Amino acid sequence: MLLRDNIYQAIRSEILACRMPPGAEVREQELAERYAVSRQPVREALLRLEHERLVTVHARQGYQVNPISIADARDLIQFRLLIEPACAGDAAESGSAEALAALDAFRTLDEGTDFIDYNRAFHTALAQASGSRRMAATARDLIEQADRLVRVSLAAIKGREPAQLIAEHAEIIDAVQRRDARMARRLVREHVAQAQRRIIQALERSAVIR
Repeated sequence: MLLRDNIYQAIRSEILACRMPPGAEVREQELAERYAVSRQPVREALLRLEHERLVTVHARQGYQVNPISIADARDLIQFRLLIEPACAGDAAESGSAEALAALDAFRTLDEGTDFIDYNRAFHTALAQASGSRRMAATARDLIEQADRLVRVSLAAIKGREPAQLIAEHAEIIDAVQRRDARMARRLVREHVAQAQRRIIQALERSAVIR
Protein backbone atom coordinates (compact mmCIF):
# COMPACT_ATOMS: atom_id res chain seq x y z
CA MET A 1 0.00 0.00 0.00
CA LEU A 2 2.83 2.39 0.87
CA LEU A 3 4.56 1.71 -2.47
CA ARG A 4 1.35 2.32 -4.44
CA ASP A 5 0.69 5.57 -2.58
CA ASN A 6 4.27 6.76 -3.08
CA ILE A 7 4.14 6.11 -6.83
CA TYR A 8 0.76 7.83 -7.08
CA GLN A 9 2.02 10.89 -5.19
CA ALA A 10 5.21 11.03 -7.26
CA ILE A 11 3.41 10.95 -10.61
CA ARG A 12 0.74 13.36 -9.40
CA SER A 13 3.42 15.82 -8.28
CA GLU A 14 5.13 15.56 -11.68
CA ILE A 15 1.86 16.44 -13.43
CA LEU A 16 0.90 19.30 -11.11
CA ALA A 17 4.39 20.81 -11.37
CA CYS A 18 4.17 20.50 -15.18
CA ARG A 19 7.29 18.34 -15.29
CA MET A 20 4.89 16.10 -17.18
CA PRO A 21 3.41 18.88 -19.31
CA PRO A 22 -0.22 19.09 -20.46
CA GLY A 23 -0.76 16.86 -23.48
CA ALA A 24 2.31 14.69 -22.84
CA GLU A 25 2.08 10.98 -23.62
CA VAL A 26 2.82 8.66 -20.70
CA ARG A 27 3.85 5.00 -20.86
CA GLU A 28 3.57 2.54 -17.99
CA GLN A 29 6.90 0.88 -18.83
CA GLU A 30 8.78 4.18 -18.96
CA LEU A 31 7.41 5.22 -15.57
CA ALA A 32 8.10 1.79 -14.09
CA GLU A 33 11.72 2.06 -15.19
CA ARG A 34 12.01 5.63 -13.90
CA TYR A 35 10.77 4.68 -10.43
CA ALA A 36 12.37 1.20 -10.45
CA VAL A 37 9.10 -0.61 -9.76
CA SER A 38 6.86 -3.06 -11.59
CA ARG A 39 4.15 -1.78 -13.92
CA GLN A 40 1.34 -2.71 -11.51
CA PRO A 41 1.71 0.20 -9.03
CA VAL A 42 2.22 2.57 -11.96
CA ARG A 43 -0.98 1.34 -13.62
CA GLU A 44 -2.93 1.72 -10.37
CA ALA A 45 -1.57 5.24 -9.89
CA LEU A 46 -2.52 6.28 -13.42
CA LEU A 47 -6.06 4.93 -12.96
CA ARG A 48 -6.41 6.96 -9.77
CA LEU A 49 -5.18 10.02 -11.65
CA GLU A 50 -7.73 9.33 -14.38
CA HIS A 51 -10.47 9.66 -11.74
CA GLU A 52 -8.97 13.05 -10.82
CA ARG A 53 -9.16 14.04 -14.50
CA LEU A 54 -5.40 14.55 -14.67
CA VAL A 55 -4.78 11.80 -17.21
CA THR A 56 -6.76 10.03 -19.95
CA VAL A 57 -6.45 6.32 -20.69
CA HIS A 58 -6.20 5.42 -24.38
CA ALA A 59 -6.87 1.76 -25.11
CA ARG A 60 -3.66 0.03 -26.32
CA GLN A 61 -2.02 3.44 -26.70
CA GLY A 62 -1.03 4.29 -23.15
CA TYR A 63 -1.96 7.44 -21.28
CA GLN A 64 -1.95 11.17 -21.87
CA VAL A 65 -1.63 14.01 -19.37
CA ASN A 66 -4.85 15.93 -19.83
CA PRO A 67 -4.54 19.28 -21.57
CA ILE A 68 -5.70 22.21 -19.49
CA SER A 69 -9.26 23.15 -20.28
CA ILE A 70 -10.59 26.67 -19.77
CA ALA A 71 -13.87 25.14 -18.63
CA ASP A 72 -12.13 22.88 -16.10
CA ALA A 73 -10.04 25.80 -14.86
CA ARG A 74 -13.18 27.85 -14.29
CA ASP A 75 -14.85 24.96 -12.47
CA LEU A 76 -11.84 24.39 -10.24
CA ILE A 77 -11.51 28.04 -9.25
CA GLN A 78 -15.27 28.43 -8.76
CA PHE A 79 -15.07 25.54 -6.30
CA ARG A 80 -12.21 27.30 -4.53
CA LEU A 81 -14.39 30.41 -4.30
CA LEU A 82 -16.88 28.37 -2.29
CA ILE A 83 -14.52 26.34 -0.11
CA GLU A 84 -11.69 28.72 0.79
CA PRO A 85 -13.79 31.64 2.11
CA ALA A 86 -15.71 29.12 4.21
CA CYS A 87 -12.42 27.77 5.60
CA ALA A 88 -11.22 31.29 6.40
CA GLY A 89 -14.48 32.12 8.15
CA ASP A 90 -14.33 28.96 10.25
CA ALA A 91 -10.68 29.62 11.09
CA ALA A 92 -11.59 33.09 12.35
CA GLU A 93 -14.54 31.83 14.36
CA SER A 94 -13.15 28.65 15.87
CA GLY A 95 -9.54 28.07 14.80
CA SER A 96 -7.09 27.33 17.59
CA ALA A 97 -4.83 30.11 18.82
CA GLU A 98 -1.82 28.01 17.81
CA ALA A 99 -3.07 27.51 14.24
CA LEU A 100 -3.81 31.20 13.82
CA ALA A 101 -0.46 32.26 15.26
CA ALA A 102 1.31 29.88 12.84
CA LEU A 103 -0.08 31.91 9.92
CA ASP A 104 2.42 34.66 10.79
CA ALA A 105 5.04 32.61 8.97
CA PHE A 106 3.35 33.61 5.70
CA ARG A 107 3.57 37.37 6.18
CA THR A 108 6.83 37.38 4.23
CA LEU A 109 8.42 35.29 1.49
CA ASP A 110 11.80 33.91 2.48
CA GLU A 111 14.59 34.56 0.03
CA GLY A 112 15.08 31.61 -2.30
CA THR A 113 11.58 30.22 -1.69
CA ASP A 114 9.55 29.50 -4.80
CA PHE A 115 6.47 31.75 -4.81
CA ILE A 116 4.17 28.97 -5.99
CA ASP A 117 5.34 26.71 -3.14
CA TYR A 118 4.85 29.56 -0.66
CA ASN A 119 1.40 30.38 -2.05
CA ARG A 120 0.26 26.75 -1.87
CA ALA A 121 1.52 26.43 1.69
CA PHE A 122 -0.30 29.59 2.80
CA HIS A 123 -3.66 28.62 1.34
CA THR A 124 -3.31 25.09 2.70
CA ALA A 125 -2.42 26.33 6.21
CA LEU A 126 -5.39 28.70 6.16
CA ALA A 127 -7.73 25.85 5.20
CA GLN A 128 -6.29 23.60 7.91
CA ALA A 129 -6.77 26.36 10.50
CA SER A 130 -10.52 25.97 9.98
CA GLY A 131 -10.44 22.83 12.10
CA SER A 132 -12.64 20.97 9.59
CA ARG A 133 -10.62 17.99 8.35
CA ARG A 134 -12.99 17.20 5.49
CA MET A 135 -13.23 20.78 4.25
CA ALA A 136 -9.49 21.32 4.62
CA ALA A 137 -8.75 18.13 2.66
CA THR A 138 -11.05 19.27 -0.16
CA ALA A 139 -9.45 22.71 -0.20
CA ARG A 140 -5.94 21.23 -0.21
CA ASP A 141 -6.75 19.07 -3.25
CA LEU A 142 -8.15 22.07 -5.14
CA ILE A 143 -5.17 24.23 -4.20
CA GLU A 144 -2.70 21.56 -5.37
CA GLN A 145 -4.52 21.10 -8.67
CA ALA A 146 -4.52 24.87 -9.18
CA ASP A 147 -0.70 24.76 -9.15
CA ARG A 148 -0.76 23.42 -12.69
CA LEU A 149 -2.86 26.37 -13.83
CA VAL A 150 -0.54 28.83 -12.10
CA ARG A 151 2.59 27.30 -13.63
CA VAL A 152 1.12 27.36 -17.12
CA SER A 153 0.15 31.01 -16.64
CA LEU A 154 3.41 31.89 -14.86
CA ALA A 155 4.10 34.87 -17.12
CA ALA A 156 0.91 36.53 -15.88
CA ILE A 157 1.83 35.84 -12.25
CA LYS A 158 5.24 37.46 -12.80
CA GLY A 159 3.49 40.43 -14.32
CA ARG A 160 1.99 41.25 -10.96
CA GLU A 161 4.21 42.43 -8.14
CA PRO A 162 4.64 39.45 -5.73
CA ALA A 163 4.80 41.89 -2.83
CA GLN A 164 1.18 42.85 -3.51
CA LEU A 165 0.04 39.24 -3.33
CA ILE A 166 1.97 38.73 -0.08
CA ALA A 167 0.37 41.91 1.29
CA GLU A 168 -3.06 40.46 0.49
CA HIS A 169 -2.11 37.34 2.44
CA ALA A 170 -1.12 39.54 5.38
CA GLU A 171 -4.51 41.28 5.28
CA ILE A 172 -6.25 37.92 5.38
CA ILE A 173 -4.08 36.82 8.31
CA ASP A 174 -4.94 40.05 10.16
CA ALA A 175 -8.67 39.46 9.70
CA VAL A 176 -8.48 35.83 10.81
CA GLN A 177 -6.38 36.64 13.86
CA ARG A 178 -8.84 39.41 14.82
CA ARG A 179 -11.55 36.73 14.65
CA ASP A 180 -13.34 38.83 12.03
CA ALA A 181 -14.96 35.99 10.08
CA ARG A 182 -16.96 38.22 7.75
CA MET A 183 -13.88 40.20 6.68
CA ALA A 184 -11.79 37.03 6.33
CA ARG A 185 -14.34 35.47 4.02
CA ARG A 186 -14.59 38.64 1.92
CA LEU A 187 -10.82 39.07 1.57
CA VAL A 188 -10.26 35.44 0.57
CA ARG A 189 -13.09 35.59 -1.94
CA GLU A 190 -11.62 38.73 -3.54
CA HIS A 191 -8.11 37.23 -3.51
CA VAL A 192 -9.16 34.01 -5.26
CA ALA A 193 -11.41 35.89 -7.71
CA GLN A 194 -8.47 38.08 -8.77
CA ALA A 195 -6.37 34.95 -9.29
CA GLN A 196 -9.16 33.51 -11.42
CA ARG A 197 -9.21 36.52 -13.73
CA ARG A 198 -5.42 36.52 -14.06
CA ILE A 199 -5.17 32.79 -14.73
CA ILE A 200 -8.05 32.60 -17.21
CA GLN A 201 -6.66 35.53 -19.20
CA ALA A 202 -3.27 33.82 -19.37
CA LEU A 203 -4.76 30.46 -20.33
CA GLU A 204 -6.75 32.03 -23.14
CA ARG A 205 -3.42 33.07 -24.69
CA SER A 206 -1.71 29.73 -24.03
CA ALA A 207 -1.05 27.02 -26.62
CA VAL A 208 -1.52 24.20 -24.11
CA ILE A 209 -5.20 24.74 -23.35
CA ARG A 210 -8.13 23.31 -25.23
